[in-house]
Amino acid sequence: MENTPLDKTDLQILKILQENGRITVRELSQKVHLSPTPVFDRIRRMEASGVIERYTTVLNASKLGQGFIVFCSVKLRRMGKEIANDFVAKVKNIPEVAECYNISGEYDYLLKIYAPDMQYYNEFCINVLGTIKSLGSIQSSFVMNPVKTSVGLPLR
Repeated sequence: MENTPLDKTDLQILKILQENGRITVRELSQKVHLSPTPVFDRIRRMEASGVIERYTTVLNASKLGQGFIVFCSVKLRRMGKEIANDFVAKVKNIPEVAECYNISGEYDYLLKIYAPDMQYYNEFCINVLGTIKSLGSIQSSFVMNPVKTSVGLPLR
């Protein structure tokens, strides 16, 4: 994966867009002290190069009844290309799994799961995760208080 060269203004644009993806090009151009056309061109260039992957809306999980957050460490019965690909394909289709990372160490994957409550998560473990044949074991850590959350990247 190659890095796309970005200048100071590009980084400033990205910082602002991470905070507010709905900002208009006109408002953004005022904040970075450029006219709208070059700002628009920079955004399109960063979209075309893949620096900007997509635009999204951040939802409040608690207000939507999904405020029970679990980090679930998963160990597969054994590791192999087909087994890993099968596990990843299944996990990608589970709506409760917001994020999945292949990790090093004692466990193979780390899942971030949103659920309404402990009862739901318990049933989810049995009826959803429990049906994945390659699953060896899981360890669940429950979020008691989210101290810092971010969907943006640290830009310097």
